[in-house]
Order: sequence, then C-alpha cells, then structure tokens
Amino acid sequence: MPIILGRRVIVFISVLDLFKIGVGPSSSHTMGPMVAANRFMHDVEGVVANNHNSDLTINCTLRDSLAYTGIGHATDKAIALGIHGYLPNTVIDENLDELIEKIWSKKSVSVQGSGSCNFSPKSNIIFDTKNSFKQNPNGMIFELINSSKEVLLTQTFFSIGGGFIVTAKEIENGDRPTRKRGKSKHPYPFNNSKEMLEMSANSKKAIWQMKEANELCNISQDELNSKLDDIWHAMKSCVENGLNNEGILPGGLNTVRRAKKLYEQLNNDSENTTVSDWLCAYAMAVNEENAAGHMVVTAPTNGAAGVLPATLYFFYKHKAAKPEQIRQFLLTSSAIGGLIKYNSSISGAEVGCQGEVGSASAMAAAALCDVRGGTSKQIENAAEMSLEHHLGMTCDPVKGLVQVPCIERNGFGAVKAYTASSLALRESGDHLISLDECIEAMRKTGLDMSDKYKETALGGLAVSLIQC
Repeated sequence: MPIILGRRVIVFISVLDLFKIGVGPSSSHTMGPMVAANRFMHDVEGVVANNHNSDLTINCTLRDSLAYTGIGHATDKAIALGIHGYLPNTVIDENLDELIEKIWSKKSVSVQGSGSCNFSPKSNIIFDTKNSFKQNPNGMIFELINSSKEVLLTQTFFSIGGGFIVTAKEIENGDRPTRKRGKSKHPYPFNNSKEMLEMSANSKKAIWQMKEANELCNISQDELNSKLDDIWHAMKSCVENGLNNEGILPGGLNTVRRAKKLYEQLNNDSENTTVSDWLCAYAMAVNEENAAGHMVVTAPTNGAAGVLPATLYFFYKHKAAKPEQIRQFLLTSSAIGGLIKYNSSISGAEVGCQGEVGSASAMAAAALCDVRGGTSKQIENAAEMSLEHHLGMTCDPVKGLVQVPCIERNGFGAVKAYTASSLALRESGDHLISLDECIEAMRKTGLDMSDKYKETALGGLAVSLIQC
C-alpha cells in the first residue's frame, strides 16, 4: 500500500499482492467479483443478525464490462461462489463444476450465525448493459433488501484488475489499493522508474534488492522466501498441467487445447526448435488452464497469466535457474508491475490488452534481463521496449471468453519479453523513451480507446468472427 514521504504519496504494492494464486478465467471478472461478494457477505452478517425473522434477499447487479462479458468470464458463477463463502484461493482444490452445480440450484444462502437470505444465481444476479459507472468499467452493486423492497444494505465495488477490488467510497476518497496513505518505513519508496533508477544508483543496490528490502519491512526473510517459492511452484504447476492436458475448452467456441501437442512436437524435434517455440508452448499451456477455470497466478492478471510464468519456466528449464534467481525474477518483475499499475492500469476493461499482456511482457522482460546479468538501466530499457511494442493493443475477446485471441497472445507476449531482454543486454541502457513515458503513453492510449475494444466483446475480433 502507498506511504507518505513528506507531502508526497508513495506507492508500495507487495509482490505477494501482485501475484495471487487463484482460479481462471479472469482476475478482474472472476477473482475480483468473488472477493467482492465474499466481502459483502461479511457486512450482511450484522444486518441479518438484527433482522433474523425478516424475509431478506440479496441482489447483485453487474454493469459495463462485467455485464457484457460476465457470462464468458464466469462472473455470475464467481459471484455465487463468493456469496456462499468461497474465495479464489479456497477453491483451487475443489471440483468447480460440481461445486457450482451444487450452489446453482439453491434458492438461499446461509449467513453465519444469523439464519439465511434468499439468493438464486439465476434470478438475483442481473446483467445491466444499459447503465454505466463513471468511476470504472468493472462495477457491481450488491444489495440486501427486505420483503417491502427496502434496501437495508448496499455496497458498490469495482474490480480494477489483478484481483484487486475497491468500493465506490474508497475511490471517492482516493483510497484505491495503490493510493492509500500511511506511514513510511520502507527504505526505497519509488513512484516511477526515474526514482527507481536514481535510488539504485545511489544505493548501489539492484532493483530486486530494493524491492526485497521494502518487503522485509512487513515480513521476515524466511516467510518472504517461502511465499515467493509458493508463487513459483504454482506457476510451474500451471505450465506443467497445461502441457499435460488436452481436449476442448469450455464456453462454446470449441477451442482445442494445443499446448500439449506443440510440446510433444518440440521434444520430438528438439534440434529444430527455437526459443520462441518453447515460450509459446509454455505460455499457451498456462492460458489454456486459465480458460478452463483451473488454478493460475495473476501475473499481473489472469488474461495475461502465461507470459511471465512461461518466461520464468524457460529460464528454469533451459538455463538451470537456481531458487534464489527465481525469487530475484519475481521481485524485479513485481517492481515493474507495481509501477505500471500505480501510474496506469493492468485492467483490460480500463486500457485494453496493452494493460494486461503488455504489462506482463514488460515485467517478464525486466526480470529476465535482471537474472541474465543486466544492469538497472538495462532492466528499465527492457521493460520499456516490451511495453512499447504492445501500445494500442485492444481487448476484444471472442464470445467474451479468455481464449481467442488471448491464449496465443500470451505466447507472443513472452517472445517479445525475451527479445526485449536480449536486445537490452547488448546495449548500454541509454534510450530515447523512458519507461515512465511509455507507461504514460499507455494510460493516455487507454483513455482514447473506444469502449468497444476494452473487454466488452463489442468490437474487433469479437464481432469479426460472427460477421464472417
């Protein structure tokens, strides 16, 4: 969370907040709404306790991008799970198809220690495509009403990407997760890449070392290492699960899983494979798992969950990465991801896919450059180059599913990350456009971009397929 230095607000987004272990297919449309619904139910408990004999009903209204692509992103299922007490990290080992089938037929939900409320996913989750919010395109309104249609409790949440949520009041107060004010004890508080490079030069510390020092103000070294290892093991499992699974992805597009077959071909013809081949196989494996609703890690989002794990898995599998290098990779990438999230967005519904795959590619490029021996200036250069070549990328998922073009796009994002890393390592790190300027260009491009291309499935490939 942000901190104050003098009169200036300073950002601090933990690596453990940026990388969340959860389930697919979307961090903003699945994980965020599930967390919001769960959080609303905690508020419901107190109200129901004082109205335990009343006939109470819970409604949830989804707007904007959540309304347009909520079905394809399983937003309604996520809301139902959250209302029934589940969270993204608690359903990882569940059979989600069976669990959703079980709760979908229920007409009520138990409220801990207070009785129950009426809630049917089929009738109490409303997709409102006629009304919009000004604050954010991923809005949802929860209401607790009595038999007289009197609203006893209401809360508006916004899912702002990467599984982060905020309330309408928090946005009005400027208290987004990356903008809250608090006291500082972090030794290296940087808001942008310019400050990051200056602090690195003055302290003679690498970016990952500064990020680690900030993290250690809130957590012990052993616990940080353990949690970073958990994140890596989850990423590694995502890649390997995807490489071993086949079949048709859910949703109605009849999208065939391709990663396993591609991986087998590469292994059978290893002499003729390229880095790009391996990266595409690994990234597509993760995003096929995401599209199936299986376990993934927000990196920084679910829609872009394959880029960074693929790049790291390549370094692990083909370059014999050591555990300390893997932690270093995660710390550096989170430093870059935090800057992008704070100064622009990682949400496809806000700025298009440039904010998802573009951000992930920049994070992966920086981290790979780091573990390959890059200087801080080269690392910043790698991030900028990779992000620069995603500017303007739209988010136009066909049928509102995180499949086409999302799965392949993660492979290309990983390839660009590797290319940017290699190019940066061959140069001094001096370059014309800074990462800060590139992030600002992405933010402004997102503002100018039509809503048709920001995760609404109303333009681009999402309609071209239907028209052809």
